[in-house]
This record gives sequence, C-alpha cells and structure tokens, in this order.
Amino acid sequence: MIALVDCNNFYASCERLFRPDLKTKPIVVLSNNDGCVIARSNESKALGIPMGAPAHECIKLIREHDVQVFSSNYTLYGDISSRVMNVLSQFAPDMEIYSIDEAFLCFDGVTSSPEELGLQIRQTVMKWVGIPVSIGFAPTKTLAKAANRIAKKFPQLNNVFVIENEQQREKVLRWLPIEDVWGLGRQYSKRMAQMQVFKAWDFVNLSDAYVRKHFTVVGLRIKNELEGQRCFTFEGLPPAKKSIATTRSFGTMLTSLDDVKEAVVNHAVSCAAKLRRQRSCAMQLMVFIHTNGFRTDLPQYMRNKVVDLPTPTNNSSVLAKYAAALLESIFRDGYQYKKAGVVVLQLVPQNQVQLNLFDPLDIVKGNRLFEVVDKLNNSYGTGTVKLAAQGTGRSWKLKQERISKKYTTDWGDLLDIGK
Repeated sequence: MIALVDCNNFYASCERLFRPDLKTKPIVVLSNNDGCVIARSNESKALGIPMGAPAHECIKLIREHDVQVFSSNYTLYGDISSRVMNVLSQFAPDMEIYSIDEAFLCFDGVTSSPEELGLQIRQTVMKWVGIPVSIGFAPTKTLAKAANRIAKKFPQLNNVFVIENEQQREKVLRWLPIEDVWGLGRQYSKRMAQMQVFKAWDFVNLSDAYVRKHFTVVGLRIKNELEGQRCFTFEGLPPAKKSIATTRSFGTMLTSLDDVKEAVVNHAVSCAAKLRRQRSCAMQLMVFIHTNGFRTDLPQYMRNKVVDLPTPTNNSSVLAKYAAALLESIFRDGYQYKKAGVVVLQLVPQNQVQLNLFDPLDIVKGNRLFEVVDKLNNSYGTGTVKLAAQGTGRSWKLKQERISKKYTTDWGDLLDIGK
C-alpha cells in the first residue's frame, strides 16, 4: 500500500496554529507582494472567494464577512512543514516528500489495517504539530492521490479513505472527474472532453494503443496506475536540481542601480546557500531584470546576461561579485524596474569540481567560512550573518503588509502566553 498524506488548507492551518481565535474564521493567504489569493480556509471557499483571484477584486467579500487576510509567511510554513514531515517519517520505512504539504508513504509489507494506521497518523500529527491532515491509501501513487481527494471531500470518512479492492477502485474512478486525475490536469482534460472522456473511468476504458498515441507514454502510465499497476517509482530523496533560481518582484518599482544591485546580490547569496544545501556548484550564472509589462504607460525594458564561471562554485562572495558585474552591464537608466533574478546553471556535484590552477580563491578556506555562516543563519535566522554588499536597504523587498510572526524561527517572535 502507498499512502498520500496531505495537510488540509496548509497555509491557513499554519496561520491558525498560533491564533486559536481564528479557528472558525474565514482566512485567505496572498501571494508575493500581496497580489493574489493562493490559499483559502474552507470558510473562505464557502464564501465564493476563488483561488488565484486578485486581492483587490475580493475586497467587498473580505470586508462583508470579516475575512482574515495574511501575506505569505514562507519561513513559518517551511518550518511547520519540516515538523510534519519529521512526524510522518516515523510511520513508514520509505517516504517521498512531494511538496511543502504532501508526502507519499510506502507501507509495502506492513500488515496493520490502513484505516487504523491512517487515524493514528492523523492523531499524532495533530497532537505533535497541530496541523490537520487527510490520508488516502491505495496500491499506486495515482490511486492514492484519488483516495486522498475523497478523504478530503467527505468529512464523514474522518479524513482517511482506502482503495483496497476492485469494487472500491471502480467506484472511485466513476466518481473522479478527469481533470482531477494526478498527472493529467486541465490541458489534457480539454482534449479528453472532445473525446467524450469526462471521468477517470472513461479514461481507463480507452485502449492502451489509443492512449499512448494521443497522450504519450506518460498518459499510458497514468492509465496503468489507475488500473492498479504501479508504474511510478518511489523516490525516497528528491533528485538534485539541475538549475536554481531566486527571483522576486520588488515591493515598489525601482530606478536606482544601487537599489536593484542590492536585490540581485541578495538573490545571488540565496542561490549560493541553496547550492550548498544540495552540495552542488554552479558553472554558469545568469542575471535578468525587467520592467512591469502591465504598465503600458511606461517605457519597457528587459534584459538578461550569462557568464561562465572560471571554477564551479557555491561561494556566496564569488556569485555575488559576478552577479553585480552582470547587472551593471545590462542596467539602463530611465526605466522603472519591477523584477530581478539570479539563476545558477550547469550544476555539478561539489566533490567533482575541476579546479583551476590560476584561480586566486582559496576554496578550502571559503568552504569552511560559509559552513560556519550557514550554521549561524540556520540557528539564528536567515540574514544573521551576511555580506556587506547585501546592504541594509529594504526598498526592493516584497510588499508584505499583513505578514504574521515567525513564531518558530525567530527569537523575537516567540509566542507570549502572558503571566
């Protein structure tokens, strides 16, 4: 059996975790720069607030129903996610973290009742972390996704649903809309609607040859998974990324090179830290900047540039230096910039770096330095130790007017329960 554990309304649940007064209140969480709705509590969904809607279009509903609005607090969400995953890892010999709020657990060979196991997992996560979860059990990942959807959809199931026989599998597939099948999505569902395929059951009744011809080998694997044949491998550890990017829209449009450079240097340092976490080094670095394409009343400009690094590196100082130089070469006065980003490319394992005889950098000393920097920043919060070039200005930072406290990662934001 494979189980998919999914946190219920994860971002909203994280906001409620330290605010019990919000337990029954409608909540929405906004995207970067407080632009669009990216998460909703069940109460907000019932009010008709759509996912992805621009925040300004929902103002009337928000005010009429006293909807609690939060800016995205990814530091908090990431830490709570880590705690949930640590709890889940104690229940299964193999676990694959699928996203910030989802994980697959492999229970092959486990003889315990799936229903009892699911309830135990739910109760433990709620007791130890405080986050509600839903769990779907099935023989394959795709069916586990479908089972999880049913566990969420029907509260009378206590958020646990198991597909363990042919009758249950057929019933689920006859109910499951084709656009909700994991791996297919809305683009495939549009094509399938023209073929009179509206439910997962319609899809599995197509011939293998037809599915492979029209939906490639991936579509055929999804069909086989829905039929109960395991096709997607179980990955205990996520593969190392082939490129890493840090990009942000500015809280306000910027016109000064110094302000944009501060943002780009911070993005480069962030990329370097991500490289070190996966023990990789970059052979190339790209910087891009652009204006706001939606402001047709303003002159537009966008540009990017790539440089080959003399030696593959994950050194923050080196990446920041090259990023700043690239920005200076593409920056033009007279424009209002809305976004900038840094991308590191051509990644290689840290222990397979080909050294350069003429590189003046002491790599061993640099590795030791940033090992200490990472430890301090992990212990006391990102930005505790940083490069001077990262600056102290905040003009480029995201607009986060409604962000909650970092209850679990910042000493200054520890919950005060009073005397």
